[in-house]
Amino acid sequence: MNKHLSMRSGNPVLGSQTFQTQSSVSDQMTISGAVNKTAISLVLLVGAGYFTFNAGGMVFMFPALIGAFIVSLITIFKKEWSPITVPIYALLEGAVLGGISFVFNTQYEGIVSTAILLTLSILVALLMAYQSGWIKPTENFKLGIFAATGGIALMYLVNFIMGFFGSGLGVLNPMNSSPMSIGISVVIVIIAALNLVLDFDFIEEGAERGAPKYMEWYAAFGLLVTLVWLYLEILRLLAKLNSRD
Repeated sequence: MNKHLSMRSGNPVLGSQTFQTQSSVSDQMTISGAVNKTAISLVLLVGAGYFTFNAGGMVFMFPALIGAFIVSLITIFKKEWSPITVPIYALLEGAVLGGISFVFNTQYEGIVSTAILLTLSILVALLMAYQSGWIKPTENFKLGIFAATGGIALMYLVNFIMGFFGSGLGVLNPMNSSPMSIGISVVIVIIAALNLVLDFDFIEEGAERGAPKYMEWYAAFGLLVTLVWLYLEILRLLAKLNSRD
């Protein structure tokens, strides 16, 4: 139990209070259950994304974005509703990603399939590294990733606010192919990927603590959030690299 240090995760939907509730032994969260729920969520997300991508993307993108944001908030504050809200979130987020992917693929054909392959490869590689003990989420590791993720979130916030004034941080622009911009994207991809390790550790502790069964869906939600972030950042990085040609 002590190897899971202080329940800290860079993922904003996984906090120190997430797994404090207890349940009967017959109705407890398990790692295999969380894996299954994650797989179901990914199938729903990819399916919705595939449909939206082939339908032209932009028609469904903005309504789905608003819906996904609302459902994510409901999921965070009403974790017991996760078995219902997480599949809905996966469908809506898939529609959003389908629209975004359509836009990127229009500019750089083939970039989406490459981004998906890289995202899945990173997920599998880090899961194997975590299970084998090659990567150990020590306290310093968690503190470092938590701080780095917070810094990136602050940068996103500044860029969002600047957008209201018709500007933004140039280093986040997918069309910016400068070495600094590409370097920052590489760093963000690495931090996003390492957040997966914290999510794995967090899920394992939830199972050890005997969290209620519905937390399997909430754990899948947390992992889904990180995977979506990782995919979008890989997509942005690939766009920057392609714009150099």
